[in-house]
Amino acid sequence: MNLPAGKTGKPIPINTDGLFEKHKKVYARSVSGVFDNWRWAMVFFTQALFYGLCWIDWNGRQAVLFHIVERKFYVFGMAFWPQDVIYLAILLVISAYALFLVTAVGGRLFCGYACPQTVYTELLMWIERKIEGERPARMKLDAQAMSPRKLRLKVVKHSLWLLVALWSGFTFVGYFTPIKELVSLSLDFSLGSWELFWVFFYAGFLYMQAGFLREQVCKYMCPYARFQGVMFDPDTLIITYDPERGEPRGPRKKKADPNAASLGDCIDCGICVQVCPTGIDIRNGLQMECIACAACIDACDDVMDKVGTPRGLIRYSTENALVKRYTAHDILAHLMRPRTVLYTTVLLAIIVATVWSLATRIPLKVDIVRDRSVLAREVDDGRIENVYNLHISNPDELAHRYAISVSGIEGIDIVGERIVEVPPSSARTVLLSARVDAGTGKKGSNQIFFEVKAQNHEKIVVREKASFFLP
Repeated sequence: MNLPAGKTGKPIPINTDGLFEKHKKVYARSVSGVFDNWRWAMVFFTQALFYGLCWIDWNGRQAVLFHIVERKFYVFGMAFWPQDVIYLAILLVISAYALFLVTAVGGRLFCGYACPQTVYTELLMWIERKIEGERPARMKLDAQAMSPRKLRLKVVKHSLWLLVALWSGFTFVGYFTPIKELVSLSLDFSLGSWELFWVFFYAGFLYMQAGFLREQVCKYMCPYARFQGVMFDPDTLIITYDPERGEPRGPRKKKADPNAASLGDCIDCGICVQVCPTGIDIRNGLQMECIACAACIDACDDVMDKVGTPRGLIRYSTENALVKRYTAHDILAHLMRPRTVLYTTVLLAIIVATVWSLATRIPLKVDIVRDRSVLAREVDDGRIENVYNLHISNPDELAHRYAISVSGIEGIDIVGERIVEVPPSSARTVLLSARVDAGTGKKGSNQIFFEVKAQNHEKIVVREKASFFLP
């Protein structure tokens, strides 16, 4: 790249090599330990939930189903309609506050243990290790020219990756189209265009992001990595390296006394860097790329055991704990502070209010629309009539017979269907008219009330207001 010519008439060269960092593939080394076990436990839990929940039946239907075509959401014994969107908003608020609380207490724990990017990356990396071998073997294989063996290993690996990705995409769509119906359509090669699109869209992104992009998603694409620092404070638990104990670092013989060589406990083996899925060196301090997976803690503890020094050179701690030398009890005591107390209080209040609302909500919804084509008309018997459409929704798991009545004006009566039966998780629209004697009420709009009550359950009753027009 050259700028316009200078005073000498020659272009001024500019070196752009340092403007952009060349991407280096991260070959994460496998690790075992307490935190690795917890991470795999979360992988098993989240994937058992994701892959298995859509196959559970509940009262003859899929237990968890977001049926877009029917515009109904089923969550075990509860059915939600479009007008229940408030619960979706509340769920998002609860998720946000839960994320804020977890981050304020333990940093990026969600990223390290439950984030879909982390979970699927772990799954695909496990397949990669089983097919291509450990870190040195994978590095050696990628450095080799293409050969029949390399081609065979790559084809097997990517085939398994695609199989996981496609099954995940299929399962995802199974939460929006009944999974058994989806299987039947697939066997008949009659999947709809939107099902096919979302299966391959979800599978393609999983294959690309967990198979190839991996740490680049966490470093460059995920917005959470960018604003996590706003939610941290000096008492937030993070992955830390203890420089006071570890420095100066340097290699030594096993069981050798580090004090004799004026060295710290860190033997500079670099294993903490090799096991890091984002390829950072935690010894350089807290970094945006750290996803708090604690792989470096397991690796370092294993090395400390081998060289005969205490564990905890790399550990979960806080900035204040390192500076002020807090004990474990002091660290726990500082976890409860104004920020975390506020998050916890708000979160619990929202959860309690939501649970109470769901527990006490009436499984009946009534929408009333007055026929506006004719405001009012006089019928044969001299009475004044207004016509209404009552849309009765039954989100309950049982069928109900509803009795309809009206009040608000003296002598008002219903002409039409007074008893309506609605199947479970269904809706029905009823056309009926209300009539009053001429001269009753005031001219113009009068407020009336329709009452819809389940005959087999006296607590299921809804009273909705409407307007009755008198000429």
